[in-house]
Order: sequence, then C-alpha cells, then structure tokens
Amino acid sequence: MASHGKKKTTMAKLNREARLRERRVIKAANKQARQQQRSEGLVDVGSRAPLQELAEPAVTPLDAAPPEA
Repeated sequence: MASHGKKKTTMAKLNREARLRERRVIKAANKQARQQQRSEGLVDVGSRAPLQELAEPAVTPLDAAPPEA
C-alpha cells in the first residue's frame, strides 16, 4: 500500500534529531568511562570541583589595594 501524503519531517528536524542522538551516545560513553575509572580507583569520587577552582586566584590590578596618597 502506497503512502498518500508527502513527507512531513523537514531536514532541519532530521538534523536536530541526529545531533541529539549523537550527543546521547557521547554522553553515555563519557559516563561509562567515568564509572570505569572509579572502579579502577583512578578518580577520587569526592572531588568534583573543576581544576580552575582548585588553583589559587591570580592577583590582578583590580584586586590590589589602592596606593596610599
């Protein structure tokens, strides 16, 4: 039996759905890698802070005290 209507899904929607599927695959792979690292004991589960927060803040001229006049 032949279809009687024209295609209703646009290429933009197909592209969005394809990107979404790809992101889900990448996310699942990253999750699996994290679980594997935890099981091997390579990652401290308690430390979830990004590396930028662990470093000391840089002193900029705005942070420095104004010179006494």
